[in-house]
Formats: sequence, structure tokens, C-alpha cells
Amino acid sequence: MNVRDLSDVPSIEVISKAAVMLLSASAERLGLADDTPETSPRRDLDEARRLITALAGLITASVEYLGPHAGPLREGLQSVQRAFREASVIQDAPGAGPGEKYTGPVY
Repeated sequence: MNVRDLSDVPSIEVISKAAVMLLSASAERLGLADDTPETSPRRDLDEARRLITALAGLITASVEYLGPHAGPLREGLQSVQRAFREASVIQDAPGAGPGEKYTGPVY
């Protein structure tokens, strides 16, 4: 097993991996890994909100460095933001959903 020293890892790789981890964790907390997300035992919208907001902040703050990774990461972020809106019984006002203070309203 190769273990890399963090000083050898390009910053874009660290940022991208962190974003993918946040995106995956958000999807899990939304129950999207299950056939029926609405009854998923992993579904936790409070946790999903935190993860999505962290993801939005990371992507927004580092978009200039992401190069070709920016588009797919933004699309993934918008997907979990929309999924959160669909899953929420009580709707957030436009611009008040998870991460929307960084990205603007997502409908």
C-alpha cells in the first residue's frame, strides 16, 4: 500500500476529494443511496443541511482552482440542494436553503 505524504498531494486533489466526500455524505443523509429515500434509515435532513452548506462553501471558495472539476462539482451540489428541497416538509425561503447563502437560490 502506498501512503502519500500530504505535502506531495496537489491542493486541487485534496479539495476535490474533500468535495466528493461531502457530496457523498450529503446524498447518504438525504437517503439517496436507498430505493426509497423517504423511508431510508440513513435519512437525516439536519445533518444533510450541514454537509450541503459545507460543500457549497468549499466549492464557492475554491472554484477558481477547480478547473475542469468545477462544473461537475457544482452540478452535484445543485443536485443535493434540489433533493433537499424535495425532501423537506417545510420549505426554506428561496436563498435560505442549505448552502444557498454561497450559491444563490436553487429551485
